[in-house]
Amino acid sequence: MIERGEFFEHAVVHGDLKGTARGPVERTLATGKDVLLEIDWQGANQVRLKMKDTISIFILPPSRAELERRLRSRASDSEETILRRLVDARRDLEHAGDFDYIVVNDDFETALDEICAIVEHRRRGEARPKRDYAPLLADLLRI
Repeated sequence: MIERGEFFEHAVVHGDLKGTARGPVERTLATGKDVLLEIDWQGANQVRLKMKDTISIFILPPSRAELERRLRSRASDSEETILRRLVDARRDLEHAGDFDYIVVNDDFETALDEICAIVEHRRRGEARPKRDYAPLLADLLRI
């Protein structure tokens, strides 16, 4: 599919090849609807290059401890996988500043409301004020 150009974006994420099929995204966009992609920074870079009017939102955990707790609470990954994902998280967090907005996922409903507000502001042609998450990001980068 990569060789045939059938991905809207693709990247190696946590050791696995991930991607978003081009067809469904382009068909949805053609109807005038928004498309929300849950992708990593590599895929987001590809999308931003293809679509200049993209809104990119980086989702942060509220703390390093909470990130680790969430990874462990899945109870589906080995210790090795959890440790690798924590190491990978640091590299991912280094790219948060590349995004238009940052949202902290401390409470799911609150984070969702903030994402919806960002999109609504953009639809009206307005810029939503950005919050300063530099202290949290600095703390998370100590991973």
